[in-house]
Amino acid sequence: MTEILLLGFQNPRIFNQMLFAIFLVFYILIMFSNLTIILLVAKVKSLHTPMYFFLTQLSLSDILLTTNIVPNMLHVIMKGGSTITFPGCITQLYFHGISIAAECLLLTVMSYDRYLAICDPLHYTSIMELRRQVLLIMLCWLSAFHLMFPIIFLVANLHFCGPPKIDHFFCDLAPLLELSCSDRTIVERVDIALGIPSVVLPFFFILFTYTYIFFTILGISSSTGRQKAFSTCSSHLTVVCTYYGTLIIIYMFPSSKRQLSIGNKLISLLYSVGTPFLNPVIYSLRNQEIKTALLKGFPRSFKIT
Repeated sequence: MTEILLLGFQNPRIFNQMLFAIFLVFYILIMFSNLTIILLVAKVKSLHTPMYFFLTQLSLSDILLTTNIVPNMLHVIMKGGSTITFPGCITQLYFHGISIAAECLLLTVMSYDRYLAICDPLHYTSIMELRRQVLLIMLCWLSAFHLMFPIIFLVANLHFCGPPKIDHFFCDLAPLLELSCSDRTIVERVDIALGIPSVVLPFFFILFTYTYIFFTILGISSSTGRQKAFSTCSSHLTVVCTYYGTLIIIYMFPSSKRQLSIGNKLISLLYSVGTPFLNPVIYSLRNQEIKTALLKGFPRSFKIT
């Protein structure tokens, strides 16, 4: 098998043209909004804090996730289905896994940052120094790259003999495995095993930290103090709920039923297009410092002198 046909959305041409226009606009907005967050944090001095440094990495992860899928998806939509080379399919699967793992790990680091800021504010500055911030970011990205390599190596060495068609708009693991004539047991077990450190453990760590944060906020005597403490982590908590909510929904069904389901395509769109679009919007609307920088600091920072 040298090429695989991605069926995409089997709709009338006029409908596919509408989808193309919609997703193209979403992709442009995703790139613009996430790049704006990155440039904003880099240029505005008031945003030179650990929380916003981690936010720039989350934006990079969203850019990687979307760019890995959407441009080829647009081609698939316009053509009513398009082929992708097998190496290209494996590469797309690899970077898809990296972006998901990196996003989960980055959200974990951001929850740890909020835990220190709210539950241990006296030691926050000394603990979350620049060197440690860089170390945590490097750990997230390197872990994501290494965690996904075993599953990609195993998939690349399977024997594929099924009809080279995938009823999806990108090379996801489950529909790709359906094309294999080899025993998939080891691949599926490794996939589950790698999901524990990349998705499950970060999820429970986030739950633990926010439980502790919640009780700490309740212990604050001042209502103003409680509101201020909650506002510092509300945006991150909203992003966590949105992202993990979509992952839980899409991976709670058996793989053999997912690949032919239109619901699976819609949910895949939610976390590959919807979440990267919503993340900067959530941080912009729910975070007063970001809104202030957008309204005042950003124009001054990029003013041509």
